[in-house]
Amino acid sequence: MSHSKSRQASFDGWDDDPSSAVDSAATTRAANTTAPPEPAEAAAFKLEDLAGRTVYVIDSHSLIFQVFHALPPMTTPAGQAVGAVYGFTRDLVYLIEEKKPDYLFCAFDMPGKTFRHALYERYKETRETMPIDLQPQIPMIEQVIEAMAIPKLGVVNFEADDVLATVARICNEQQAYCYLVTGDKDCRQLITDYVKVYNIRKNQVYDEAALQADWGIAPKQVIDFQSLVGDSVDCIPGVPLIGPKIAQGLLSEYGTLEGVFEHVDQMKKGKRKQNLIEHQESALLSRQLVRLDDRVPVDIDWTAGRLGGLNPEACEKLFQEFGFRGLTEKVVALGERRHVPQVWEADYQLVSTQQALDELVARLQQQSLLSVDLETTHRSPRWAEIVGYAFAYEPGEAYYVAVRGPRGETELDPLETLKQLRPILENPQIKKLGQNLKYDSIVLRSAGVGLQGVEFDTMVASYLLDAGGRNHDLDYLAKTYLKHDNTKITELIGTGKNQKRMDEVPCAQVAAYAGEDADVPLRLYPLLAERLAEGGLDKLFHDLEVPLIDVLVELEFNGIRVDIPRLQELSEKFGARLDVLEREIYELAGREFNISSPKQLGEVLYQEQKLPVVKRTKSGPSTDVGVLEELARSHPLPRKIIEYRQYAKLKNTYVDALPQLVFPQTQRVHASFNQVVAATGRLSSSDPNLQNIPIRTETGREIRSAFLPEEGWTLVAADYSQIELRVLAHFCQDPTLRQAFAADEDIHALVASQVYDVPLAEVTPEMRRNAKAVNFGVIYGQSPFGLANQLNIERDEAEAFIEAYFARYASVDAFLTEVLNNCRRDGFVRTISGRKRTIAGIRPDPPRRQRNLAERTAINTVIQGSAADLIKRAMLNLHRRLRDESWRSRMLLQIHDELIFEAPPEEIDALIPMVRAEMSTAESLDVPIKVDVKTGKTWADTEPYG
Repeated sequence: MSHSKSRQASFDGWDDDPSSAVDSAATTRAANTTAPPEPAEAAAFKLEDLAGRTVYVIDSHSLIFQVFHALPPMTTPAGQAVGAVYGFTRDLVYLIEEKKPDYLFCAFDMPGKTFRHALYERYKETRETMPIDLQPQIPMIEQVIEAMAIPKLGVVNFEADDVLATVARICNEQQAYCYLVTGDKDCRQLITDYVKVYNIRKNQVYDEAALQADWGIAPKQVIDFQSLVGDSVDCIPGVPLIGPKIAQGLLSEYGTLEGVFEHVDQMKKGKRKQNLIEHQESALLSRQLVRLDDRVPVDIDWTAGRLGGLNPEACEKLFQEFGFRGLTEKVVALGERRHVPQVWEADYQLVSTQQALDELVARLQQQSLLSVDLETTHRSPRWAEIVGYAFAYEPGEAYYVAVRGPRGETELDPLETLKQLRPILENPQIKKLGQNLKYDSIVLRSAGVGLQGVEFDTMVASYLLDAGGRNHDLDYLAKTYLKHDNTKITELIGTGKNQKRMDEVPCAQVAAYAGEDADVPLRLYPLLAERLAEGGLDKLFHDLEVPLIDVLVELEFNGIRVDIPRLQELSEKFGARLDVLEREIYELAGREFNISSPKQLGEVLYQEQKLPVVKRTKSGPSTDVGVLEELARSHPLPRKIIEYRQYAKLKNTYVDALPQLVFPQTQRVHASFNQVVAATGRLSSSDPNLQNIPIRTETGREIRSAFLPEEGWTLVAADYSQIELRVLAHFCQDPTLRQAFAADEDIHALVASQVYDVPLAEVTPEMRRNAKAVNFGVIYGQSPFGLANQLNIERDEAEAFIEAYFARYASVDAFLTEVLNNCRRDGFVRTISGRKRTIAGIRPDPPRRQRNLAERTAINTVIQGSAADLIKRAMLNLHRRLRDESWRSRMLLQIHDELIFEAPPEEIDALIPMVRAEMSTAESLDVPIKVDVKTGKTWADTEPYG
């Protein structure tokens, strides 16, 4: 595998193929008219000759709900929810790129009721209200549509489906090929030889043959079919006891709804016949409700519907605001903008002879600041070998020292070259800068060299300047700050089966690439340093985040020992448990099915087991874990499904995967600790993600039992106790909370006592559990609805409990309000160490206890971000003491609020008080900081020390 660490692709949300998941604008093209109906083609815009053309019409709200429920949460750099915007935009790009329609339109439901509500008051009355985090995304989607010059269609008193029907009729009459992008089954009535329904999630066209295979009817029978069956989602009454199979049989025999009722007297006696007689009017009403109006008065600007009017500049600006890095280049390319890059003057030289190296080393020794970059053979630093070194000390100039390359290309010996470069790399007086210097430091340390004098990391600087951004890689920074397009790594090493290692690429080509890797950070340095100072972030950067790089190098280099035989034992055990669970699930379900298929699981739970539908998505009843947990209260099957999912995930993610990640030379896993991912400032881990191993479950403990210290040593786990609640008490200055922490009282029992107004001794376990949920829920802006679900209590009871809490702890309420007011005024929040995060979307007067994502994010960033600052500072102080005092003990892992060490027996008694002291004094809070320390021979069996 080839690798260039400075060009690592950052996470941008989801795959570009939508089939793998998923200020109001454009109103100039939206018809908001209440004029009497007239043929749509007689409207203001001239109907073009559509024969043979391809027209795509998107049922916008259908697609918006699909992507909102299908994709994980995503926020803009300013903290606004934007997952649905991203998913919708990505689908637009996919349609334009892959389907290449001649015309593209977006149909929207307009505000207010429709003519169907006049026919039937209960129409869609049980539809869930739009989620609070989706509402503000609709105007953002409309901004995208306008920037991409896609006409928006909508008519007051009609639904988007009626607009689709109108466009479909026109296309059918003009013999144009029309594709209705929707998940709504009502549109199946529109299918003709020219009109099809398109499922973008599955990339499937639904035509007459698919309808026949699915429902066993023709398109002309769809309306009558739905009139009989009804639709509980839209409150279409239908006829009781007439399901899809029976409706298909009736229409197959009698042809139409009228035919069914004309022959009802000839049917066998029974409840079905009685229902058909008694509910004839209901069926006829249902037919009025499901029949789409294909002659709505919508103005269709066919000229505007032609693709090609996209505004690249507007899209680029908008996508940068939303954080859509991956989509920007695609959309700009779709706009066919002629991009004239700025002249990039650079001289990147290959150093491949001893004489050239000697001359370079002499010059490097005279520098006070160097930009450094390594080219290697692997993306994981512990596995990587050095292919070459790149240095830059003047903008526009760089030197690449090649030590590995295609056979016969290089004359430099890797070991002798490193010997010459060592005094420069290890000289703290020669300051170093670069992109992701943590990677280079680990690679060099593996080669026996300690990189000294790290002064500036452009990736870390970008992260502090844009904490909510998802991209801090060098290509993005070069494009954003220097208006320069870096050479892509794939241009050197290729992709897929033909991908090369970097040492297989001609040295001259690597020199140009690596030189850029060193030159670009050098050019970025003054720009980013100035912005850090302007944002008041330079002290945080130089005092905490840059020194932390050396700490993370230590952790990743050390790794943690893994017991592979234990993992193999667990693999067999988990596999056997999965087999048992599979049999139990089939027995409870009454048949075999694909447990991992949400569709098949939904059929078992809701159609066959008749369990109540707790939550719906656009694709049908939900089977997510929250729903299963609620259903498990009344049925054993969902509980078994939850357990099956847990075992399967842990087996695949850890038990079977960890042995593949063990570095053969150390028999350890060397997880990566990511400094520039979590917007709050917390560290995350990957390869493997050790932070996701369950803490309180037996399966989680079993996995942790496979993590060991050095042979004969002991693991030491030091964990902050309720650190976020202590941070909250520090900020809000509540006297009761501060006194409780000072006295080391049970904070959850105390709060229960205060809120329930009972003596502390009379607090029950249930009272304490409720208080604990509220204590932590406050930090995350939990609503009464969320608390009710968590505690399995009524919403009114949850709301009363939250109100009682804030009445007793008014200073907490005042602090949270102050955070939101300051964020609304300033546009950002700060942590205890000055970490800054820009957040937009704080409302002037939000409904009481109903916070949107931006508001929850603002509060969480201040509290959780401050806790993150605290443990980072503790790690830095501990690292310095372990190094400067020559301890043999080593820091191995950081897991949320916990630090893991390994120590020889003779150091245990001294290490533990030292760790406690450094962690408890890392930050000055107005409440004591408590640290719980445990020791053990495995991570699972650590017990309180002393």
